[in-house]
Amino acid sequence: MRQAAVTRKTKETDITVSVDLDGTGRSDVSTGVGFFDHMLDQIARHSLIDLTVKAEGDLHVDFHHTVEDVGIAFGQAVRRALGDCKGITRYADVHLPMDEALARVAIDISGRPFLVFDAKFSRDKIGEFDTELVEEWFRAFAVNAGVTLHVTCLYGSNNHHIAEAAFKGLARALGSAVAIDPRRADAVPSTKGSLGG
Repeated sequence: MRQAAVTRKTKETDITVSVDLDGTGRSDVSTGVGFFDHMLDQIARHSLIDLTVKAEGDLHVDFHHTVEDVGIAFGQAVRRALGDCKGITRYADVHLPMDEALARVAIDISGRPFLVFDAKFSRDKIGEFDTELVEEWFRAFAVNAGVTLHVTCLYGSNNHHIAEAAFKGLARALGSAVAIDPRRADAVPSTKGSLGG
């Protein structure tokens, strides 16, 4: 079973994340940050990864610690659930339209964490959510999942749509990349014979 749970507790946050890579897209998410909950629900729904997130953070300060730490815990949970990565598809990419916005997301479950993020927001906030936290979350996820991740918003004018296209794009790409390729179910998709560093 490709499942994992991670608990992260600091002076700033108390977070538990669990994932099932072979799920049906069920989500049970509660971070105290409405827009962020909406984005995490999209990750589950469109990746078909079952996702539970319970987070309590210092929201009286701002949303930064909660958003970043959930990214860290989610990335660690995905990495643990992948185990030795045998049989995974590994690479995936998607163009994801959200009304007038178009995001391109490409992922390599490489064991070499790297993020290229190119999305321009015209406002500082979406509701109460700081738009700069979108990149922070993607970085925390990529580094802790050990993936190479490229996220680009090719165009768009509505900040909500730009962010949502990026999250949905990651969901679709991640779901495809972690899927088992039946032609090589017992092999690690690397000429090195291993993934993970």
